[in-house]
Amino acid sequence: MKATIVTIGDEILIGQIVDTNSGYIAKSLDKIGVEINEMISISDNKKHILDTFAKLQNTVDVVIITGGLGPTKDDITKKTFCDYFEDELIVDIKVEKHVIDLIERVMNRPASQINKDQALVPSKCTVLHNQVGTAPGMWIKKEDTVFISLPGVPYEMKYLVEHEIIPKIVREYKRPYIIHKTIITYGQGESLVAERIEDWENNLPDFIKLAYLPAPGRVRLRLSARGTDKEKLESALLDNVNSLNAIISDIIFGFDDDETIEVVLGKLMTKHNKTVALAESCTGGKIAQLLTSVSGASQYFKGGVVSYATEVKTDILGVPQSVIDQHTVVSSEVASAMALRIKKMMNTDYAIATTGNAGPSKGDSSAELGTVFIALATPTALIVEEFNFGQPREKVIDRAVIKSLELLHKEILKIV
Repeated sequence: MKATIVTIGDEILIGQIVDTNSGYIAKSLDKIGVEINEMISISDNKKHILDTFAKLQNTVDVVIITGGLGPTKDDITKKTFCDYFEDELIVDIKVEKHVIDLIERVMNRPASQINKDQALVPSKCTVLHNQVGTAPGMWIKKEDTVFISLPGVPYEMKYLVEHEIIPKIVREYKRPYIIHKTIITYGQGESLVAERIEDWENNLPDFIKLAYLPAPGRVRLRLSARGTDKEKLESALLDNVNSLNAIISDIIFGFDDDETIEVVLGKLMTKHNKTVALAESCTGGKIAQLLTSVSGASQYFKGGVVSYATEVKTDILGVPQSVIDQHTVVSSEVASAMALRIKKMMNTDYAIATTGNAGPSKGDSSAELGTVFIALATPTALIVEEFNFGQPREKVIDRAVIKSLELLHKEILKIV
């Protein structure tokens, strides 16, 4: 079973907003065995919409459209549906009652005619009730393709996908199983990982596909198994993940997308009752942002200082000016002093400090662009490493963040 996702809106095409709806819909469909054929974004233009519908007709089983539904004149999807399906708009009494109740109860005002017009739907459609908004979803089948229209507001779209579309597709369509398993690796690039697992990859069964998903400092290896026998797929995935783990266990940090390094670190630090503090310069608070993105981070992350300016390193962290004058702010000596000072200030077991030249200019140091020093103060030692992450600036910062967490993870594993 194949599907295409279509987003309607000039605001997407001009980059005013980012389309997050398509990703959510794709993940939801993938979980029930629906293969995504393509994702496309089109303008708020009637002819463009009609041409897109005609192009997709009978090429996929399902077309899911988001956007163009609402109370304003530029929301044209319903009228375009009527043109394409040779239909007319009628008032859905249930939707109208819901709209009036929602406006009067939540907004505490009478529903206007514009609000009530949300209850106008094509007569041939199956209405998908939108409990959390005023614009209903619509489900219309023509020949071999079902066209589903959803509002573009993310929380309304998500409600309809979860409560209306997924259950209806599950009831009405027979689908294969698609099962994914993601292995998260850190510390080695895509090409090196590929070299290490080449023989293993060449021996994967035909129904299992491997995808490399690289990001700064990490590579996700996604195994996808597709077929009609769920138990066979799950067993084969497990066997191949176990054999992969035997090859690259030294760089595997977790499994599936929720097992990122910050999650793994959080579990380890919570389990062993350890704490950490940060003194960030070139990373600008991004390590703290990543750590605190994990629920329960307050148990192990005590706080930090973003010592971006040189005077903050001296005035707040207490790094001696003489150390900076002798070695410059981008140096192992300054990174070491930052880590030791923040560890003492926050009274933690571990402390990470970063200082570097992310670029594009060198700032208060003559160190080469891309140079970063990362210091890690542990209960028993002080570790400092120098890196050159090249350019551009974003790459340097992202790699410094991940490498900092890798160093912390490596040290915590010593106590396990």
